[in-house]
Amino acid sequence: MKNPTPAAISFLAALLISLLLVPGTWVLGIRDWRMLLFFVFSFLATYAVVLAAVKHFIYRKIKLIYKIIYTLKSSKFNQVVSDKLSEDPLGEVMREVQSWAREKGGEIDQAQVMETYRKEFLGNVSHELKTPIFNIQGYIHSLLDGELDDKELTRHFLNKAAKSADRMEHLVKDLLAISELESGSNKLDLETFDVYELIQDIIEALEFKAREKDISLGFKHGCNPPFFVRADKKKIRQVFVNLITNSIKYGKAGTQTLIGLYDMDKNYLIEVSDHGIGIEEEHLSRLFERFYRVDKARARDEGGTGLGLAIVKHIIEAHNQTINVRSTPGIGSTFGVTLSKALDK
Repeated sequence: MKNPTPAAISFLAALLISLLLVPGTWVLGIRDWRMLLFFVFSFLATYAVVLAAVKHFIYRKIKLIYKIIYTLKSSKFNQVVSDKLSEDPLGEVMREVQSWAREKGGEIDQAQVMETYRKEFLGNVSHELKTPIFNIQGYIHSLLDGELDDKELTRHFLNKAAKSADRMEHLVKDLLAISELESGSNKLDLETFDVYELIQDIIEALEFKAREKDISLGFKHGCNPPFFVRADKKKIRQVFVNLITNSIKYGKAGTQTLIGLYDMDKNYLIEVSDHGIGIEEEHLSRLFERFYRVDKARARDEGGTGLGLAIVKHIIEAHNQTINVRSTPGIGSTFGVTLSKALDK
């Protein structure tokens, strides 16, 4: 019997004791009515005594254990305990213990993952801050050691120190931004706006930077405005500034970055496509992780903090939308995000 109830335990115990008290009846059968009466009486008496003992000494203890386990899972245990333990206490306790063990095992696994994540995060932050701090220290100590008389060299060192300080400032701002997004403390300020017009403004603002790389910015054919969406305009601007800036950083000279807008029933799909260096497939699944870089040396040379795409992902997910990427090394990459259509337009 896999999960015996108190009644089942008492029945088996009473039957066994009664058979021992009435020897031979289990083989020869009961022929004497007095023996039969004694067998029935001993069975009922034994059953009642064993049942009372099981309920008092075992069942109540099991119920107490169950209550303790259930209390850890829920504050509303009294009614559930009385309902669930009425017929199969051992089975119910076993199931609860197994469920509790699975939950605790999952919590332990999650805690281990978070601990690893915390260590990696602290290591990445330390590494990102170390370089600009050491640079600033080096430039300042060089100036203090006697380079102040050379005005040209002094200006060069100060410019380098200022760039390192700016990099630290950008890193701290990005860390604060992603922390607010993850904690949910930074609420979305939803409004209705034309995302085509927003991207057009971004293109105009980044046109000079794109021209320096000999890259042209524009929309794909067939993208006929307007495309009204319901979203946080400031944050969505941050998303497309990041994606278009990345397309300029990693694009090839003489190519184009094209933005496509597509009607997807309740949403719009906006894609930013470049003709750049592309991304290997093994990197795509980790591309939106904090501080993850495909080419670390080149990314730092370009001045990135390693948090841009992580922030983009958090912003899009805060809107309950999706972001994806497809890429072919040597050909280019396409980042696509979805945004909800404005219902009042």
